[in-house]
Amino acid sequence: MISNLSPRPSQEKILAYPGGRLGIAAVPGAGKTFTLSALAAKLIADGRVGYDQEVLVVTLVNSAVDNFAQRIGSFVQQQGLIPHLGYRVRTLHGLAHDIVREKPGRVGLEERFSIIDEREADFIRREAVNAWLASHPDSLDGMLDPAMDQSKRDWLRRKHLPEMLQSLSLAFIRSAKDHRLTPESLHTRLLSTPAPLMLAEMGLDIYTDYQRALSYRGAVDFDDLIRLALDLLENDDEFLERLHYRFPFILEDEAQDSSELQEAILGKLAGDDGNWVRVGDPNQAIFETFTTASPDLLRQFIKVNSHIDMDESGRSQPSIIALANHLIDWVMNEHPDLEVRSALETPLIRPAPAGDPQQNPPVDKAGIHFVEQQFAPEEEVEAVVNSVEKWLPGHKDATVAILVPRNTRGVDVINALKSKNIDYLEFLASTTNTRAAAGSLNYLLSYLAEPQSANKLSMAYQVWRRDWREDGEHIELYENIAHLIRKIKYVEDFVAPPAFHALSSSNAMRENLANINLPINGDTRPRENSISTLGENVSEPVLHELTEFRINVNRWLNAVILPIDQLVLTLAHDVFTEPADLALAHKLALVLKQAADDHKDWRLPELAAELAIIARNERRFIGFSSDDSGFDPERYKGKVVVTTMHKAKGLEWDRVYLMSVNNYDFPSNQPNDLYISEKWFLRGNLNLEAEALFQLDAVLSSNEYDWYTEGVASLAARVDYVKERLRLFYVGITRAKCDLIITWNTGRQGNATPSLPFVALQTWWESRGN
Repeated sequence: MISNLSPRPSQEKILAYPGGRLGIAAVPGAGKTFTLSALAAKLIADGRVGYDQEVLVVTLVNSAVDNFAQRIGSFVQQQGLIPHLGYRVRTLHGLAHDIVREKPGRVGLEERFSIIDEREADFIRREAVNAWLASHPDSLDGMLDPAMDQSKRDWLRRKHLPEMLQSLSLAFIRSAKDHRLTPESLHTRLLSTPAPLMLAEMGLDIYTDYQRALSYRGAVDFDDLIRLALDLLENDDEFLERLHYRFPFILEDEAQDSSELQEAILGKLAGDDGNWVRVGDPNQAIFETFTTASPDLLRQFIKVNSHIDMDESGRSQPSIIALANHLIDWVMNEHPDLEVRSALETPLIRPAPAGDPQQNPPVDKAGIHFVEQQFAPEEEVEAVVNSVEKWLPGHKDATVAILVPRNTRGVDVINALKSKNIDYLEFLASTTNTRAAAGSLNYLLSYLAEPQSANKLSMAYQVWRRDWREDGEHIELYENIAHLIRKIKYVEDFVAPPAFHALSSSNAMRENLANINLPINGDTRPRENSISTLGENVSEPVLHELTEFRINVNRWLNAVILPIDQLVLTLAHDVFTEPADLALAHKLALVLKQAADDHKDWRLPELAAELAIIARNERRFIGFSSDDSGFDPERYKGKVVVTTMHKAKGLEWDRVYLMSVNNYDFPSNQPNDLYISEKWFLRGNLNLEAEALFQLDAVLSSNEYDWYTEGVASLAARVDYVKERLRLFYVGITRAKCDLIITWNTGRQGNATPSLPFVALQTWWESRGN
């Protein structure tokens, strides 16, 4: 037995693993990582792994790879053995890369093939989507709400359709690759369908352009790696036998998020009679929407193989455990939608046994609060932040988190905490400072990409004078100038007027403004400009400010010939003064330089769009998140952690706030519920992603009864989403060790209500006299 290890009863059973296939359902806080690491070390220490073999540990994210490797190494070292030998820890993508890299030629790849990252894949999909929209400008009109007028339709085409189709194309391409369909094979199948499938055909067009771009780069994406790894295992028996020998034991973590391809790859590596341990919690499967990942895969594996429940947990106090268990019971037996009742299943959570090294916190019924008060969204933020402000002074050695359903809500909380000078840590897709820096530079690049735009020039001015936004002495002048610039009709005449353009005094500016309406280049038409009409009424401070700004604008325009990274740094030194902002600008400049190197045809509009994505908090800015190497809440005692419920999975805090538990963020498939995936501008409450994937499934089906019927997939997607949100609610509850506060709000439209599980748990809790 490994020293310093006091296993619980279920852990003892797992550590006595004799071999074969074993499924393990582990409740939150059961110690999955600890147990799998100890099992890997024990297999090595017991001599069940040869000198030229390895225990293969497969997990979900890179940070978990580091955690597993460190733990196993520590356990192995305790036995007097050499760490880092006898085991390999990989994500599924890392494992697929190892497999394909050994024989790339067998799956049609060059020896020196490259792998594009998430950022580059997003670039390529965006280009493919924009190309499709440009060549099919009216194709989706039939999907739009018929009550909309033409001007709104035009606005939607510019504003919302590209964003929606980027999300749809990601789901479609991933699903096609999960089904191991190439663009060519999908095209062949579509030719034989009994009726046109417009969304599948659109998906194919975008998929084809996307894959063509990968081929041009001699590259694959992460989904290709998994597909190709399975192809190699299926078609090279000798190679597969070598891998069987190399990996005599396979330990899989987070198996509730396993996809069909992941299961197939690990099943091939293990073999029918091999040693394969799968650990996960189907009740915490929160990442499978629009993928082939499903908790049912692990549930079925547990059902047909030997299994052990890891149901003891020392994380939460008994009242929180009782609440989480009742949610499982209510969903399984009382949820009004029978289709949803399989969202959560047993085992229930049991407190740690007596004498356990991690004893549960003492029971405290007062630690659970359901705040039934009806809040508008901003009122809910204020109430939560006020509660934190009162609680923190007496709990400097405790951990606390505010969990939100999505990143944008987290930004609202961060702003409220900042206004009260409450110490916080932002654990969202990108930090406030990063978003602000990216947003500022995006506005400047957007103007330089379209220098005739008065609105964009005004935004550039507001970035240049960003420090005046909260400056009482200058705010009136700042707002006045921004308003005046927006009204300029001929921006080029303001920036480089036809006369006196070399002068910079206030008098020269007044004359320049007056001369903006002079004919130039033989054009006899008056050049009317709203600023020029101000005449002598223009104040000296306004003239001086306009003059100073114009000097900067001309410097920026002259700098557009520079490489993008140098241009960004030039802009940054004009608008940023804080060292942290300048450091971020350097990193953002490198991101854009890489983008420009990858896309030789890109100009300022495309490069500015990448900064806009970061500024909107839609993608993590690589290199600025502790998520890269794992996150430990214990390092932030006395500081408020703000994160999403998804990112909170696997973490725990003494006090947890769950926000926005309403029937929009947590619907239950009831008549008044709302769904984020059903866009307001589409007709008939269609979920276009679900409809596109249903059409893809119809192409693959040989059963005439599985043929596509519009709207069926949208309704089915509601059920899947409701089930996932119930599991997300369960994840949120089980992050709390001592205190749990749950609130809701009425939503942006003011018509949201408390979610059904909120009401059910609150009613049950109060009925017990708590």
